[in-house]
Amino acid sequence: MSGDSKSTTHQVVIVGGGPVGLWTAHELALAGVRPLVLERSEHRSAHSKALGVHPRTIEVLAMRGRHEELLAAGRPVPNWHFGMLDARLDFRSLPTPFPFMLAFPQSATEQLLERYATELGAEVRRGHEVVSLTQDDETVTLGVRGPDGSYEVTAQYLVGSDGTRSTVRRQVGCEFPGTETSAYGYLGEVVLDSPPPAGFQALNEAGRLLVVPLAHGRYRVTGYDPLNQHRDPLTLEELRDAARRIAGTDFGMRDPSWLTRFGNATRLAASYRTGRVLLAGDAAHSHFPAGGVGLNVGLQDAMNLGWKLAAVAQGRAGAELLDTYHAERHAVGEELAEHTLAQSALITGLTPDVSALRSLLSDAVAGDPHFSRMLAGKLSGLDTVYPPTDPHAHPLTGVRAYDPEGQGVLPLLRDGRPVLLTMGDTPTSGEVAERAATAGVTVHRSRLSVTGGEQWAGVTAALLRPDGHVWWATEHTVATPGHASATIKALDTLPAPR
Repeated sequence: MSGDSKSTTHQVVIVGGGPVGLWTAHELALAGVRPLVLERSEHRSAHSKALGVHPRTIEVLAMRGRHEELLAAGRPVPNWHFGMLDARLDFRSLPTPFPFMLAFPQSATEQLLERYATELGAEVRRGHEVVSLTQDDETVTLGVRGPDGSYEVTAQYLVGSDGTRSTVRRQVGCEFPGTETSAYGYLGEVVLDSPPPAGFQALNEAGRLLVVPLAHGRYRVTGYDPLNQHRDPLTLEELRDAARRIAGTDFGMRDPSWLTRFGNATRLAASYRTGRVLLAGDAAHSHFPAGGVGLNVGLQDAMNLGWKLAAVAQGRAGAELLDTYHAERHAVGEELAEHTLAQSALITGLTPDVSALRSLLSDAVAGDPHFSRMLAGKLSGLDTVYPPTDPHAHPLTGVRAYDPEGQGVLPLLRDGRPVLLTMGDTPTSGEVAERAATAGVTVHRSRLSVTGGEQWAGVTAALLRPDGHVWWATEHTVATPGHASATIKALDTLPAPR
């Protein structure tokens, strides 16, 4: 789509048309904001940096009814690795309707997300590069270079989801502190005439090697080779040599479609918000691609940001709501940096002390269900909690709502609106129902006080945010003035009513 030589104005412009930008666009469009997505590349990359969709990301898509095509085409993987330890994390016991990592390539994910966003009215322009950015108290102005020349775009708000080398982040002067690259991994997508069994990995003093099957008879061969620690382009001969030294064979490797290196530099944006500019995905956090979590954390950034930004852009909430995006997701970014650095050390460390640490941790994963569950919670995204600022808030506030009956609360959130869950058989009072309707909140009867476990026992009502986290909860007895008044107060003080 070509640009316009005249300046155009939009509520929200998104720079970067990868999965994070496209899901942000979907969320905005679902709420009635028609975003413009500017993507520098003319064509979607045929290469998929990410190959897996983790449980919480499937839940995120399921909240909007956008998960069926992924589930139909993807391959469930019931266990996954942390730092390529010998013992794997078992996802089958995780509290989710989707207790697995779904093998599904990023390129296919992008195709689906773009279709979903454009179906709702988002506009995607490919081959349009942002070359300048200024902002004031009212707007953000972008200089864009497109196929038909340069033009300007003005927006109320801007989202930078344009990757680790983010132009948006640099233009707004946001610092990106962290660690420099100290180790390089390798990655090749090839044909293997003699492929190993599924799940094959080799880990020894010569290095690390993991083989992942792809579609159409191709394989991803990736790992760490201590003899080739440099930035030069990876060659097929080098990949074959590494495989022979580490795995004892090159598996009949041929016909590469992608050869690349990646480093373990780990950085986190100092702020996810600078005035009217927000950062999400790799523009906000860069790390070693261990555990396959990068795309997933980015999509979860977008889920947190989308409904908030829509509410602010539409005047339903004050701009301070956007500060909660930084507060909630920056903390997730810090945890992401920590565990990917830890995994990088386990993968690239070949000394006896690291070998001993790997053995100890692998034994802990295999023998201690609580330890294994903790690591699985980090990788899957299911344990993310957004702690409330109010010390008197109910303990459930900020927790991901999970109902073990079927898909639970997920279908209730398909229109992107807050949801009021009422427990028990007592009908919702007329006044509560009226206030809920005024606030654009749907009301549903729930059994979570019975099925949700210890945290939910005694809860009589709860408000869920559009992203599925608890906004407010009460244990006031139903059909009492205290219950009705507390619920009405919560509805009247929603930060983003519809």
